[in-house]
Amino acid sequence: MQADVERNLGPQPVARLLAELGLKPHDLVASAAEPMTHKMITRACKGRRLTPRAQAKVLAALNRATGHRYALADLFTY
Repeated sequence: MQADVERNLGPQPVARLLAELGLKPHDLVASAAEPMTHKMITRACKGRRLTPRAQAKVLAALNRATGHRYALADLFTY
């Protein structure tokens, strides 16, 4: 494991999007097609580095909940 990888990256655009759309982490968990947790959404918003698979789950759940087509670059800065 690399010791020099920064894991806490600060608030991410996904947090701003959720606030603008009036969505809570539960809304994404409820709309997810694959199993995901509230903790995963909270970590994504706070800027904790997620795996590519977890990022894809957050993206898919947001797209399903809103009906829009967002890209990973719209949600995460890393």
